[in-house]
Amino acid sequence: MLLTNYSESIEEFSYFWDSFFIRMNHQFTLPKKEHLCGEIRISKLFTEGKAFIVYPIRVVYRIDEKSDGEPVKMMVSVPKKRFKRAVKRNRLKRLMREAYRLNKAQLLDIIQLKTLNLQIAFNYVSNDEADYGLIESKMIAALKRITDNIESKV
Repeated sequence: MLLTNYSESIEEFSYFWDSFFIRMNHQFTLPKKEHLCGEIRISKLFTEGKAFIVYPIRVVYRIDEKSDGEPVKMMVSVPKKRFKRAVKRNRLKRLMREAYRLNKAQLLDIIQLKTLNLQIAFNYVSNDEADYGLIESKMIAALKRITDNIESKV
């Protein structure tokens, strides 16, 4: 009798677990394949890309017509010249990545709809360390501006 209850609970748990993973949407992730890397790609982004500032973040982006690989690749940088301690640099990079990760969904939808590739670099330009609320609001404004440029372009 006890064995049948145990097997029923195992079946219920496995059903729950399977349905959890089927329903789970991975839009709020930032996998390694979405990171912009490679000296050639990064230098091409900074030479051919368009830039604007949403203080304290400088945004450089480049739109490609072809769609191969990941539709959006991004990078984050905080200069050593402004923040000597690696702890502060790493914290600011972590905050910017988190703000991007949570707010990238609308940008991804438009890029996939138009079948484009987008490369973005977020550079921190302030001398003062900002909190998460400010970084997130500026990241939302930057992503909205990029989205508006993509919609007006194509």
